[in-house]
Amino acid sequence: MTFAEKIKVARLQMFLSQEKFAKELGVSFATINRWERGLCAPSYDGQKAFHNFCVKNNLNIGN
Repeated sequence: MTFAEKIKVARLQMFLSQEKFAKELGVSFATINRWERGLCAPSYDGQKAFHNFCVKNNLNIGN
């Protein structure tokens, strides 16, 4: 599963809009949109924020 797919799966499992998901991760809506469309990859900080979100919400999105 690509990172873009993981981001979208996590967001949908939590029933969040891209805007609300962005706030949870501390990034902009545009950033989430670009990540989901695979237009760019997250920085280390973005990956860490996503990982922490998954741990906090007990989401197992896969490798």
